[in-house]
Amino acid sequence: MRPFLLFSAMVFGTVVAASGQVKRPMTFEDLQQIKRVADPQVSPSGKWVMFSATSVDLATNKKTTHLYTVPVDGSAKEKAITAGKDGETGGRFSPDGKQVLFLSSNEGSQQIYLAPWDEQQGVVGPSQKLTNISTEADGAIWSPKGNWIAFVSDVYPECAREGAVDDACNKTKDDAAAKSPVKAQIWDGLLYRHWDHYQGLKRSHILLVSADGKQMRDLTPTRDIKDHIAPTFSLGGPIGYAFSPDEKELAYVVNMDEVPAASTNNDIYTVDLTSSSGKPVKVTTSPGSDDGPAYSPDGKYLAFRSQARPGYESDRFRLMLYDREKKTATEAVRRFDNWVDEFTWSPDSKRIYFASGSEGQEPVFAIDVDGPAAGEAKDIVHGAEFSSLALTPDGKTLIAAAMKVDRPAGIVSLTAAGPSDHYSELSKGNEELIHSLELPAMESFKFPGAGGTSVQGFIIRPPNFDSQKKYPLKFLIHGGPQGAWGDMWSYRWNPELFAANGYVVVMINPRGSTGYGQAFIDGVNGDWGGKPYIDLMKGLDYAEAHYPFIDKDRECALGASYGGFMANWILTHNNRFKCIVTHDGMYNPQSAYGSTEEMWFNEWEFRRAGDKEPGQPWRYALLPAARDPFRKWSPMLNIKNAKTPTLVVHSQKDYRLDVSEGFQLFTALQRLKVPSKMLYFPDEGHWVLKPQNSRLWYQTVNDWCDRWTYSNAYAK
Repeated sequence: MRPFLLFSAMVFGTVVAASGQVKRPMTFEDLQQIKRVADPQVSPSGKWVMFSATSVDLATNKKTTHLYTVPVDGSAKEKAITAGKDGETGGRFSPDGKQVLFLSSNEGSQQIYLAPWDEQQGVVGPSQKLTNISTEADGAIWSPKGNWIAFVSDVYPECAREGAVDDACNKTKDDAAAKSPVKAQIWDGLLYRHWDHYQGLKRSHILLVSADGKQMRDLTPTRDIKDHIAPTFSLGGPIGYAFSPDEKELAYVVNMDEVPAASTNNDIYTVDLTSSSGKPVKVTTSPGSDDGPAYSPDGKYLAFRSQARPGYESDRFRLMLYDREKKTATEAVRRFDNWVDEFTWSPDSKRIYFASGSEGQEPVFAIDVDGPAAGEAKDIVHGAEFSSLALTPDGKTLIAAAMKVDRPAGIVSLTAAGPSDHYSELSKGNEELIHSLELPAMESFKFPGAGGTSVQGFIIRPPNFDSQKKYPLKFLIHGGPQGAWGDMWSYRWNPELFAANGYVVVMINPRGSTGYGQAFIDGVNGDWGGKPYIDLMKGLDYAEAHYPFIDKDRECALGASYGGFMANWILTHNNRFKCIVTHDGMYNPQSAYGSTEEMWFNEWEFRRAGDKEPGQPWRYALLPAARDPFRKWSPMLNIKNAKTPTLVVHSQKDYRLDVSEGFQLFTALQRLKVPSKMLYFPDEGHWVLKPQNSRLWYQTVNDWCDRWTYSNAYAK
């Protein structure tokens, strides 16, 4: 596990690598040069791992993903096995190990391709396009025997009333829409837009294609799911459909509530694949969200994640086992208070491995399914953030993606027996660059927050650190609010890059943060500017008192999403910072309610304590402001107190927190003559993803911090 660190030395404040090379601070260009590794897949033989790696070309403002392979035993370096001009994603081995499927837009629209697999060399041969569907293909997976492939496509509901796939109907409608000079849309319900796009007239359906491409079927026709989408949209969550081991059944996730914009009630349905007219059967009963179905290899169980409370997207994600014969579901993990973020079955169906956030890390645990110790979580590996779990066919080796705050994601292998903090890195394409960079270690600290509750924080010192100097500080505030800082790499808010130009970086996980038990998460509900704000300020107080190299007179607070709200709250409630950066933050909760898309979020988070009805501004309008969460936690109603120079960042396609929130804040700051600037992206959503936009973002944010903390080019 990164043994090169053991041979680094500090010489007169300069970090020197084992090779004698002097390390340097990371730049934005370095960050973009790093290959973004993800999605490991183990070959049926257990000999190879296939994964994706995305490269960024700053000059062309383009990201391209290709597939790579590497031996599981680490005996050779990884090698690219695809090289199309527009890239390839979603590589999956066929169950017999003879083919690889992947998704590509190299010939125009995104389709499924099949390529022969060379087991000896670990490469693929010339590929053939399997699908040629006008509505494109995504999320392709093999059936367990390799006879079928399930995938997702956006179709017109009227073209998919029954199980047949009427691609001609879809193409005719698409062509007519493209030719029409009228681009208006008519809505008669919610959700009409989501995340960064308008829903339009199409709906996501799960389709089935035979491995020879000759047969195709819609598994979620309008007849069964009406005007809904399947699988339900999930931002970075587990895949929403799975085959049974005998290929006779498929489980999928759909929200059938009348107003899905106000509901988290995703349910798991199964459909009989042996009948073209079989009706879907609902197998989950929780009023909260159920997702991530995965059959045990022996077919006895269907495992899935489940939340108990309706309308609460951040309720505890429990792991459930549905006994297919008894038709009963039980919670699989005993006495476990953190979330099950993802999981995978062992090949013999006796164990389940899962990843779960815990105090700034994402360790892996395992449970036995049966026996006297069934359900007792066992430590497998910790010391990083692990994801994309997969096991070799013999069940002895766990393959995963692993990252740390000072180490971008890589593909690793480790013993599945555990417990351990040792793992072997298989993907080493970023090694040379990472070895050349000084990426300071992250330190953890704990302190008493609001009400004396223990709260965790993290600190990163700047490169070439000198304990005798005073350094300006960047105080990072995470989003969510049900998120967390910790031992993880980021390309959007990278703590190492924030520290690289001479800053101390401090990050606090206040009430609402994940990884500290569900009660700690629930502590933010209805209390957005209360306990979390106190936790943050007490955390900064602690850091100032215990790290004398922090210059208390040169501090800047930066936050995005909920962190943006909190930056706005800080702006209107104290003047301790020299500058503030607020990205896509809520400014006016009342207007944000009417301009967001997922209604359940605001209706839960701004619901009064003890109130069983959804939180809605008009329900509280006649109450005193102190009893109305929309006004009680409104930065807008306190904007007259603002004095701190503020950079406002917002994007046009952010439909989670509409761009009007940023416009309102910037307008108020300008009218109040508070030093302010606005960075507006017409082509981004909640996240700034395009490479050159990201460069401008980092340049503008860092310049704002430098200007008001008198650092770097602005040093006095």
